[in-house]
Amino acid sequence: MTEALESIKDSGTDSETETQTKAVIYCRVSSARQVQEGHGLESQATRCREYAQARGYCVVDIFYDRAVSGGLAERPGVMDMLTFLKKTSGDQEIAVIIDDISRLARDTRVHDDLRIAIKLAGGRLESPSIQFGEDSDSILIENLLASVSQHQRQKNAEQVRNRMRARLMNGYWVFAAPFGYRYDKVPGHGKLLVRNEPVASIIQEALEGFASGRFETQSEVKRFLDAQPDFNHNTDQHGKVRFEEIIRLLTRSIYAGCVEKPEWDISIRKGHHEGLITLETFERIQQRIKDGARAASRVDINEDFPLRGFITCGDCDKPLTANWSRSKTGKKYPYYMCFNKGCASYRKSIHRDEIEGGFADLLTELRPSADLFHIFKTMFDDAWNQRLAQLKDLTAALKQEVTGIERKIENLMDRIVDADSTTSVKAYERRIAKLERDKIIKAEKLENGLAPKQTPERMFELALGFLANPCKLWNSDKIEHRRTVLKLVFSTKLAYQRGEGFRTPKTTLPFNMLGEISMRKNAMAERVGFEPTRRFPACWFSRPVPSTTRPPLLSPKRRSV
Repeated sequence: MTEALESIKDSGTDSETETQTKAVIYCRVSSARQVQEGHGLESQATRCREYAQARGYCVVDIFYDRAVSGGLAERPGVMDMLTFLKKTSGDQEIAVIIDDISRLARDTRVHDDLRIAIKLAGGRLESPSIQFGEDSDSILIENLLASVSQHQRQKNAEQVRNRMRARLMNGYWVFAAPFGYRYDKVPGHGKLLVRNEPVASIIQEALEGFASGRFETQSEVKRFLDAQPDFNHNTDQHGKVRFEEIIRLLTRSIYAGCVEKPEWDISIRKGHHEGLITLETFERIQQRIKDGARAASRVDINEDFPLRGFITCGDCDKPLTANWSRSKTGKKYPYYMCFNKGCASYRKSIHRDEIEGGFADLLTELRPSADLFHIFKTMFDDAWNQRLAQLKDLTAALKQEVTGIERKIENLMDRIVDADSTTSVKAYERRIAKLERDKIIKAEKLENGLAPKQTPERMFELALGFLANPCKLWNSDKIEHRRTVLKLVFSTKLAYQRGEGFRTPKTTLPFNMLGEISMRKNAMAERVGFEPTRRFPACWFSRPVPSTTRPPLLSPKRRSV
């Protein structure tokens, strides 16, 4: 309204204005670029004002639709214009001026609907480009122009889609940048996805953590992302990440450096952008999702009771719960207890310090000695060096596997050409898609190189430090670190017998190996039990075993004799 009043000069008195035909101007552009540049809307408004001045109309308002498709009927600017017409038209029609018929709509059905709506609201459609009328010739020309506008919109959409599909086939993402990426102009590639830090590193840690088992469930991934202040995408009213976003993060192959669009018949392929994880890691994530259902996020796991849900009752083998109990004096005390009815320990509390103190002692017992850890480190270095010596053979074998996969794909493509059944073609296509994924994984390994990028000390510094002293991570103030200790050290839940303590735990493979090394006894073998102490005499055998070899055949000379 302000722009219209500033651009329209006062052409007379109030009485003269009342006798003039009132007019409104409608302008529309379909792209955000036209809105930013500002030329499209201003050009339309200027041309329409010139037309109104030539006709002697009084322009009372201008309505805009910015970056809105002409194939839509319900637009903010159109709705505001129709409301204005109904309120101010009265007995006199108001001229609705548009620059071109394509500015009103680019769809024949939408054009007819808006034409009727404007007329019912008290408006009359006019344009400097076309003469609207009610005779058959004018209606024919109007319908033809509306059909041409619709054809242009559909043709433009087809061309854009074809260009997008071709670029997608070449390994470039053409849609909105996923969370964790942003578009940047890269020489030789045009607009290319690049990492958007620090969100990219947060997503990478979440994906790798779920693939490796650090985050056992999707709920733990959600809890990790909720704790990151920089991750604020698709959150609820409480600022927590929605589960839909967790599923989207875990199932998008674009984070593995690949692109795909099944709706456009584009199978997965290696993209030109940098992946946050490898395709092998992505496949491991999909398998974990397939194997296990999503677990609900537990709100009762907190810093007060880090062992809740991991300790079971020694009498009934049910998980112990935990709570704060208030005494008569009002002081609170932390307790673990069993709430399984019928159990001998039902509602019999165990003080938190007793259980967690026993757990700390259990971790201390699992801590290997310095000499034992030195032996383990030496064994690890020997295995590492042996693996490095095999890299050349492994690389050659991997190249042969890639060549074999390519050969299989070619054979399946030939079968598709010769196949007559639609079912067979779909089966071949699914097989080819699986082989393509395997090929990308192996090619990715060859591209990155099988040789490690860093020394074993640098790569496994944290892991070896944890094996040397798991108590250090348990003494952390963060609940995530404490829960990680439980998963890395123990393969099953711990049973606690009230009054006796923890039962013998089942530890994970690294601690099992350290335990076997420490418990192994070395001594000279006793003669008894290792070899027979009595020599059996040869006379015990009744007779030698007869030979099964046939005697040699006689020569012809000896036969004649």
